[in-house]
Amino acid sequence: MKSRTLTQSGLALAIAAAGLAQSAVAAGFIEDSKASLTLRNFYINTDNRNGPANPSKQEEWGQGFLLNYTSGFTEGTVGFGVDALGLLGVRLDSGGGTHYESASQQGGTVFPSKSNGDAVNDFSSLGLTAKAKVSNTEFRYGTLQPKLPVVTYNDGRLLPVTFEGGQVTSTDLKDFTLVAGQLEHSKGRNSTDNRSLSIAGANGSSISSRDSNKFYYAGGDYKLNKDLTLQYYYGQLTDFYQQHFLGLQHNWAIGPGVLKTDLRAFDSSSDGKNGSASGRADGFVSSGYYGGNTLKGEVDNRAFSGLFTYSVSGHSFGAGYQVLNGDSDFPFLNRGDGEGSTAYLITDVQIGKFQRAGERTWQVRYGYDFAKAGVPGLTFQTIYLHGDSIDTKQGNQSEWERDISLAYVIPDGTFKGLGFTWKNAALRSGLPAASQPGTPTQRDQDENRLIVSYTIPLL
Repeated sequence: MKSRTLTQSGLALAIAAAGLAQSAVAAGFIEDSKASLTLRNFYINTDNRNGPANPSKQEEWGQGFLLNYTSGFTEGTVGFGVDALGLLGVRLDSGGGTHYESASQQGGTVFPSKSNGDAVNDFSSLGLTAKAKVSNTEFRYGTLQPKLPVVTYNDGRLLPVTFEGGQVTSTDLKDFTLVAGQLEHSKGRNSTDNRSLSIAGANGSSISSRDSNKFYYAGGDYKLNKDLTLQYYYGQLTDFYQQHFLGLQHNWAIGPGVLKTDLRAFDSSSDGKNGSASGRADGFVSSGYYGGNTLKGEVDNRAFSGLFTYSVSGHSFGAGYQVLNGDSDFPFLNRGDGEGSTAYLITDVQIGKFQRAGERTWQVRYGYDFAKAGVPGLTFQTIYLHGDSIDTKQGNQSEWERDISLAYVIPDGTFKGLGFTWKNAALRSGLPAASQPGTPTQRDQDENRLIVSYTIPLL
């Protein structure tokens, strides 16, 4: 994998260099360049409240460095440029059995593992992206961090997830943002290797893993007016699933505040080998519940959700509901082990995702911006979710999660932008902590995260 990464990085640089050579004037490339260094100190403590197996506790602490360089474009009809993302994670503490590697996840909560299972002292990677621009259409090839309904990179740990592939984004049509691309590999938030793509159930890091290096996606946003945006996106992971997404986002001024509506609908079905009995027998399967003791099978899921948030005088009050239909869990792009994966669901929160087959989830949220009380930079948010009707052999099961987040960013002065965040979450589940035939498993958990971050502009 490392040789393939170096080859692609070299190609990206070669493309960028060729573009620069074709342009007699590269003033835009230099003048519009930006660079920053983000320092992120990250501590996480996960207390597994039940179950006989390790780990009963996972605790890791590290210092991250994220160097982000973005060039401008050379002048001319076709502008060329190159971006770079350098990532370094340094272990500050992960001992005493608190770094745990499971059979389905290579690495601990934050750090990769050595051959003996201990956390590494540090890990790093460099991602390069060649880019070209014609009018308002931009082509990118190399390291990508897409943030779309059908594929979203995760940035919930010390270092972010990155993908490898190509993407084109266009805003040439008025009020439209159009996107299309292909992804081939991803690099997890606790690893340095690029690996192929998979879904939960296919056991992406096990000996019998099944994966794909072809994920195609396309779609766009249409801004009907300043308050209403319509979305459609399509994603296909070859030999696993096809997915259609429809979305609506609307802001409505009511009285002294604003009501935001966020509606989402996904229709996911099988693709290629996952759609045939022989392919599923060979391991191209999705997690879910298919009757009896069968927890893996064909992708078959429809997800409908709505989240409504009313904001007024620094307060935000939210309520939402989500329904999942079909035999499979909600499929989303990951490395097959859930490592650093984000699902574009209103229920993807600190610990859980509430994406199991048949699950119905309601939620309530509250947030407050203390700037309204004379303390700019201080914010608070809490959310409670309750999911039930999870399909299992033992009948419908349920789970709930409560999250709290308190954050402060220094608004001005010498240390302007220095941020402090505390996140606390509790997850409780009616699913068993140990494996039972025909039933997915889930351990009760309490979790705390402490994050200190600061971004230093370099250019």
